[in-house]
Amino acid sequence: MSVNLIFKIAAVGILVSVLSQVLKHSGREEQAFLTSLAGLLLVLFWILPYVYELFATMKQLFTL
Repeated sequence: MSVNLIFKIAAVGILVSVLSQVLKHSGREEQAFLTSLAGLLLVLFWILPYVYELFATMKQLFTL
């Protein structure tokens, strides 16, 4: 796993939190929720290959 992925996740987290706060203070709670959900899904799609690799490695480890 590269350090760039960690920085991307941190950047998305900061951006989503700022957008969410701005939207909540302007009275758009639904858009703030959808922004948070979109940020979560984006990060999950980035991490999904690493989780798959982890499970494949564990399966290979225990089948020997």
